[in-house]
Amino acid sequence: MKQETKCLHSGYEPQNGEPRQLPIYQSTTWKYATSDEMGKLFDLEASGYFYTRLQNPTNDTVAAKIADLEGGVAAMLTSSGQAANFFALFNICETGSHIVASSAIYGGTYNLLGTTMKKMGIEVTFVDQTLTEEELAKAFKPNTRAVFGETITNPTVSVLDIEKFARLAHSHGVPLVVDNTFATPINCQPIKWGADIVTHSTTKYMDGHAVAVGGAIVDSGNFDWMAHAEKYPGLTTPDESYHGIVYAEKFGKLGYITKATSQLMRDLGSIQSPQNAFYLMNGLESLHVRVERHCSNALAIAKFLKENDKVAWVCYPNLEGDEYYELAKKYLPNGSCGVLAFGIKGGREKSIEFMDSLKLCTIATHVADAKTCLLHPASHTHRQMTEEQLIEAGVAPDLIRLSVGIENVDDLIDDLKQAFEKI
Repeated sequence: MKQETKCLHSGYEPQNGEPRQLPIYQSTTWKYATSDEMGKLFDLEASGYFYTRLQNPTNDTVAAKIADLEGGVAAMLTSSGQAANFFALFNICETGSHIVASSAIYGGTYNLLGTTMKKMGIEVTFVDQTLTEEELAKAFKPNTRAVFGETITNPTVSVLDIEKFARLAHSHGVPLVVDNTFATPINCQPIKWGADIVTHSTTKYMDGHAVAVGGAIVDSGNFDWMAHAEKYPGLTTPDESYHGIVYAEKFGKLGYITKATSQLMRDLGSIQSPQNAFYLMNGLESLHVRVERHCSNALAIAKFLKENDKVAWVCYPNLEGDEYYELAKKYLPNGSCGVLAFGIKGGREKSIEFMDSLKLCTIATHVADAKTCLLHPASHTHRQMTEEQLIEAGVAPDLIRLSVGIENVDDLIDDLKQAFEKI
């Protein structure tokens, strides 16, 4: 099936007499007739459901759809995009491990890697993703266990050269983890370009309506954990908490997601609720339609901003002349996303004055949903970062992140015009 059809039909196939829409299994537990049946589930010797913190039919159905859209072998849902990125990395890292990550990633993820995971004894080296392979290779260490980046960075909307980073990661015997939130699998499937693990904040375009926080992890099944067994003992040596199971041996290509579910979700519990998974399923059904409209609106607004004499600069990958235009043509030929970044002449103060003058476009922490919203990262999402860290992440003091919705684009441009007239 093509992506548009997968959005509607993949994951859930109702049988004769069953509900056409995915049911919400709003239950914490499942009943079994014998103790032995339940015991086999706890030993991972049988498949089935016994406690929603570990697995739930609603969640698993939605995860299967996302895995199919991304071209992966398995997926799992989490309580948020932050939980997805944490689980994706912590599943293969431990105290003493090292991660190479793009410095242009979302501020919350930057803090997760550089502050919280650092406290756990996991070191990170942030790199300029535009550097050459030779320069980037210097960031790798003997204890490097993963490489991390975003297909389209938040909020600077730069494009990751996925093939370059995949080559680097694989030449050092480690997987590439890519956050594909902004592009969605409609506009890019990182696995096709060499990524091994893909993450999402499903809160964004996948949900699309700002009603349900959630995350997802997709495993390509392509990384050979046993070939690098000494680096990934959690997957390649016995797990004594499950009677000595070796995940990569027992579950093969499903080993990574099985470990993340049965071990990390068991112990850390960052589950997405079945109700939120149901909302997500509904959002996924229209993903292909909405993403196309987001992209066409954003390109029209990017062109409008570029011609406005009060605008200092505009960043949008599909805007001809953009620094990432050629990479966008390669990885995102059908469009990138509905998010763009721009700055206003006069700097930070004028940017804030402009934002406060808007009427239809609203100031909100959120991004990538049906309604247009914007924020000032230096004052909001990246507020905890120092000036040096902001510069390293490419977040200019005047940068405005505009998340273009699916309204009529003329109405959006009219709102921008009236705000420009007031500054």
